[in-house]
Amino acid sequence: MPIYLYGFITSLIIALIATPYAKKLAVKVGAVDTPDHRKVHTRVMPRMGGLAIYIAFAVAFFAFVPQTREMLGVFLGGTIVMLVGMIDDKLQLSPKWKLLGQLVATAVVVIPFGLKVGIVELPFGGSIDFSKGWLALLAIPITMIWIIGVTNAVNLIDGLDGLSAGVSGIATATMAVMAIIMADFNVAIYCFVLLGAIVGFLFFNFHPARIFMGDTGSLFLGFNLAALSIMGFKQALFVSFIIPIVVLGVPLWDTFFAIVRRIINKKPISSPDKGHLHHCLLNMGLSHRATVITIYGMSIFFGATAILLTKVVPNTKAALWTSIITLAVLLFIIHMATEVVGLVGRRHRPLINAYRRLRLKYVRRSS
Repeated sequence: MPIYLYGFITSLIIALIATPYAKKLAVKVGAVDTPDHRKVHTRVMPRMGGLAIYIAFAVAFFAFVPQTREMLGVFLGGTIVMLVGMIDDKLQLSPKWKLLGQLVATAVVVIPFGLKVGIVELPFGGSIDFSKGWLALLAIPITMIWIIGVTNAVNLIDGLDGLSAGVSGIATATMAVMAIIMADFNVAIYCFVLLGAIVGFLFFNFHPARIFMGDTGSLFLGFNLAALSIMGFKQALFVSFIIPIVVLGVPLWDTFFAIVRRIINKKPISSPDKGHLHHCLLNMGLSHRATVITIYGMSIFFGATAILLTKVVPNTKAALWTSIITLAVLLFIIHMATEVVGLVGRRHRPLINAYRRLRLKYVRRSS
């Protein structure tokens, strides 16, 4: 049995054992989620379940994952952001303090441990080397912005039972497959260990959930997914550089249009609302479980697209045009899905509204 399967099974079993204890701890310290006008659940729920994910991951990490400099840096940064999440689950930190904690965690993994974007080969010749000259100065802020952005994207999508854990698990599994394709077995082992912890926790978190992961889990998972995407694609072709964005398509899509929606409605970007993807699907009449499974399907679609792009990545014109066409189709699908579900708002549907106007003109001319 390959070592990454041992890592997966180990972290899964530990998560199954640790989650009930995390639930008891959450109740004991008062880390509970109370229903309000923004939330879907209707009863007080213990959170801080992400602690079980972290414990399961940590044990399997030191047992199976190669202790490279970057891997240790990501583990340390993930530990810091997990602790920030635990404090937030208990005390409800302000967005500024949460961001400060994320900045510290990200700075730790980027500066002393050296996790940064690397070389990007451009599609029509040439490359951008972020390790040399003045571009090296850009590598640090670009990496930090990416990690913090993905961390918060995963945190924002944590709105339904099993949603954030499931989407993170699908993204992690996708990265594991791509790491195997690219023969990056260190990253593959890391992914399988993280995936086992997620699956073990998901047993208690899928609808109807018995515990929430809280910011303890969502920040930890988001941080790790962001770091993994950099570790796996530090030196890549132009199309490969886009692959991490595709892998994390659902949380990034939801976050991007949440920002657009709030700007259009003249609200602060950090202000919460009930316009996220899962809220829109619930408003369309889907049940809680059907909404989560639908978003799982979207995540699998993004993951399959990312794997397809990985398979065609050789630097040939045919592979390049295949990738560009795939990305163009993907962007069109994303835009249409955004309009159909009303992710920006019911009034902001330019393509659908244009189609309706053309159809109305055609009907009038025909009559």
